[in-house]
Amino acid sequence: MTATAPRFGPSPIRRPLAAASLLATLISLLFGLVLAGASPASAHAALTGSDPQDGAVVASAPKEVTLTFSESVAMGDDSIRVLDPSGKRADTGAPRDLNSGGTVRYGVKLHAGLPDGTYTVAWQAVSADSHPVSGAFTFSIGAPSETTVALPSGGAGGGLVGTLYGIARYAAYAGFVLLVGGSVFVLGCWQRGAAARPLQRLVVRGWITLTAATLAMLLLRSPYTGSGKLGDVFDLDGLQTVLDTKPGAALVSRLLLLGAGALFIAVLFGAYAKREDEKVKKDLTFGLATGGAVIAAGIAGTWALSEHASTGIQAGLAMPMDVLHLLAVATWLGGLAALLVALYRTPDIGSVAVRRFSRVAFGSVLVLTATGIYQSWRQVGSWSALTGTRYGQLLLIKVGLLAVLIGLAWISRRWTGRLTDGTQTEAETSEQVETSEQGENSGEATSAEGATSAQEQAGPEETKAQVAGAQESEAQVAGAQESEAPVAGARESEAQVAPERAAQLARQQAVLTATKKKRVRDADPERSGLRRSVLAEAAVAVVLLAVATILTSTEPARTEEEAARGNTAVSAPVSEGPAELSMPFDTGAPNGKGTVRIELDPGRTGANELHIWIDGSDGKPMDVPEVKLALTLESKDIGPLPVVPDRLTEGHWTASGVQIPIAGDWKVAVTVRTSDIDQATIDKNVEIG
Repeated sequence: MTATAPRFGPSPIRRPLAAASLLATLISLLFGLVLAGASPASAHAALTGSDPQDGAVVASAPKEVTLTFSESVAMGDDSIRVLDPSGKRADTGAPRDLNSGGTVRYGVKLHAGLPDGTYTVAWQAVSADSHPVSGAFTFSIGAPSETTVALPSGGAGGGLVGTLYGIARYAAYAGFVLLVGGSVFVLGCWQRGAAARPLQRLVVRGWITLTAATLAMLLLRSPYTGSGKLGDVFDLDGLQTVLDTKPGAALVSRLLLLGAGALFIAVLFGAYAKREDEKVKKDLTFGLATGGAVIAAGIAGTWALSEHASTGIQAGLAMPMDVLHLLAVATWLGGLAALLVALYRTPDIGSVAVRRFSRVAFGSVLVLTATGIYQSWRQVGSWSALTGTRYGQLLLIKVGLLAVLIGLAWISRRWTGRLTDGTQTEAETSEQVETSEQGENSGEATSAEGATSAQEQAGPEETKAQVAGAQESEAQVAGAQESEAPVAGARESEAQVAPERAAQLARQQAVLTATKKKRVRDADPERSGLRRSVLAEAAVAVVLLAVATILTSTEPARTEEEAARGNTAVSAPVSEGPAELSMPFDTGAPNGKGTVRIELDPGRTGANELHIWIDGSDGKPMDVPEVKLALTLESKDIGPLPVVPDRLTEGHWTASGVQIPIAGDWKVAVTVRTSDIDQATIDKNVEIG
């Protein structure tokens, strides 16, 4: 029979080779995405400020170093370390919680009497959405110096441990999808599938995958957020620390819920699959659906309570929305996997089950779209963040894959319509098989009747001869009865073996019947087209799940932009060229009037060249005994930072390597001394970019 495509055009996938090629391409894309996302995770919390700031030069040693974050974080005893130029610890111990109001701030005290030089601050913490964050920066006391401390090149959560943790995270999502989606497919779309071995294996493997991945994440959690060493997986102290955290409690709760899930699976594929009474089975269906929904929502809640949804704006609404989003994804994609297995491995699934899943999938897509729009607004917040951040770019990829998946689902729905309209029902197939068997039996009966009629038509002579022959045969049989006595025992043994042989024949007949049904269904072109379109859907779903997993470990776009705004809020506009000032002065002494001209080149943060020219009231260079300068950034309480220039020529003073730690509106104060007792200090502000 030739395949006829739906009305919209030719068959979407005409050859198995095309489907396999598509699957291979998308699987390659999956590995590319996983490798791209294997770098250290950017987490929700971000460092928005510090005191001293990165690169700052302070005149005297501060009493403590403080760090400010965009979201709440968890700190350990060794989370903030301050190292002197030789690499020795300059802090006194564990960080202090300095949180106040909505500001998340931690600090660590420093030893008294620290010498001048460049100090390194290395920090590591765990954000409220369970992801590790880390970083480092430097500040200088007095003046910058050489330092033996190397800034870490990689962030927390990287390396081999980070890769293994990312794989376990993906496996957990995949197992949840198979467990929930497969169960929904059996209970809501094809209840007879509870007795199908392939579907049983699919759901059980989903449970095993989710359980194993959760255990792996629990063991890897301590090195993932701490040392990064694989050998610390079985560190009991580290495991105890993990159990005291919110992510650790969520993982343990997931394991307990999976225990209840094991009981659910046992009932679903045990007592439920064997029930024949419709009323009892209906009641059991309601009970299993209710219990399964509670277990599935609880497992989904372990993600919502410990990741992105649990922190940030509108967390109380975001967490239930996240649970609904996860359940919709699992119902759709997991049900898709179950349908694919049923189409390829079970010959008994009919069009009614396919139509039911089509309706369930449509409802899941509606929930997925509504919750996805809300989550996107909450995590992105602006159009610029959608294209200018890694989170936004991954979200666009996810939306594109979702659009492709919905397009393929629409094609599958069209195949489903043709399956309903044009496929033979199982009753019709059974009637054809029975008709064939009846034809064979009637042929045998006709042969027997023909033999009897021939005997009746034979003449008297022939009949007498036959009777004589029969008597002779009876005599031979009577003589042989004694010799048949030993054979009787053998026949009794054969009678005992007969039930086993009958059972074997019954099994063989069942296999032949199933094979016959499968051939009938495989020959159906509409069923073939549906299988291929569902295979393409499943391939895209694998990649979509990988992108979604990477998104969960990526810093949300809204947070990234807010952190960037926090870091640049105090920054002044970048000046173009050197910063120049001109200020008149009057020391009150004869010939004590003049003008100070100052130039800072390039007039930006970092090292600058300072030039000071002193002009008298006549406009000529004026020679003075001493000139001093101080820089102060009052908005950040930095300074005054003293600068002592050297006399170059008459009326010209200079200094090199003048450090401007951060951008802002700096006050430049100049002191000019014209005699032993006469001097004047003048000041003016300048924007340093």
